Amino acid sequence: MPTDSTDILPYAKRGVVDQHPPLVLLHGFGGSAAGWTNLQIALERRRRSIAFDLPGHGRALGAAKIGNAHVSMLAVMASMDALGLDRVHLVGHSMGGAVAALLALKAPERLASLTLLSPGGFGREINHVLLRAYGRARDLEALAPLVPQFFGPAFRLPRRMVENEARERAEPGRVETLVDICESILDGNMQKMLPREALGDLKVPVKVIWGFADRVLPVSQSAGLPGMVALHRFAGVGHMPHLEVPREVARLIAHQITLEDVG
Repeated sequence: MPTDSTDILPYAKRGVVDQHPPLVLLHGFGGSAAGWTNLQIALERRRRSIAFDLPGHGRALGAAKIGNAHVSMLAVMASMDALGLDRVHLVGHSMGGAVAALLALKAPERLASLTLLSPGGFGREINHVLLRAYGRARDLEALAPLVPQFFGPAFRLPRRMVENEARERAEPGRVETLVDICESILDGNMQKMLPREALGDLKVPVKVIWGFADRVLPVSQSAGLPGMVALHRFAGVGHMPHLEVPREVARLIAHQITLEDVG
């Protein structure tokens, strides 16, 4: 449930509270906590999950500070503190993947596992033309040709998904905020890089999930990861693996939880 406290990012939670570390889910640029709903349902019998709206997204449009992955990372950490989340299974997609990776490197003691889906910051190349066009799109006509490019070519995109985005873009300040966030992510026509080699030093299970048909961040950025990082790549899948192959992604995350249970 969302909260009225300005210290906590809006969030959606599912599952029963117990003594085990919960899942914390971080969406990508232009997304929201709602994009994790099906995954949360699939895993709710295994573990409690909390999906945050990152600053400037979803119900956090009016966040006091917006910006790049580092800004979001600080907001997520503050929200985890406020909610008493000392240790979590952290899952991040795209920009949210960069947020999750930064948090993992800053506070590794707070992780039970780390799962990154098409994460940002693993290479310099990024489809800046698509991201900028997507960020400034204000209506259904502008969004309709852009949203499919985030998915693999065989994925059947529900029309309601684009319609829902178009309705959200009508909210005052929404597009302007996305444009600002987009520019904070980019470094000219490239993206800023994370010290991804440091992920191999984490003492918890780390998985990276990518689609071979990703048209936002090339799958080649998954090459040469540290040996302790498990890599899972899917043919025909684009930039949204949690929506394109949700069962497979749910299984991979469930495996992270299982490793903790037997460890």
